[in-house]
Amino acid sequence: QVQLVESGGGLVRPGGSQRLSCVASGIFFENYDMSWYRQAPGTERELVATITSRTFETKYSDVVKGRFFISRDNAKKTVYLQMNNAQSEDTAVYFCNGKWNRSYWGQGTQVTVSS
Repeated sequence: QVQLVESGGGLVRPGGSQRLSCVASGIFFENYDMSWYRQAPGTERELVATITSRTFETKYSDVVKGRFFISRDNAKKTVYLQMNNAQSEDTAVYFCNGKWNRSYWGQGTQVTVSS
């Protein structure tokens, strides 16, 4: 059974930092490109960041570039999203995605940026 389980969401102060984690099970994690997406109320799900399976190349959306950083630990089957200088516009449900021969999604974790 494939599972992607996100954690680390919560309330973040504007300008603050938060680290999200996503632990995978049931997949050969090393083969999967891993991404973080987010979805705010009334909007479409958008890609935030991607890290490739073996070369660990990273890509970011323009709105988070320089503030968010994606990383992975293949031994722990975990992908992280370090969020820095959080802004109110970053408030959303954050989803973990793994893609190789198939695409899998986690259930999401809520991040709220508010004072």
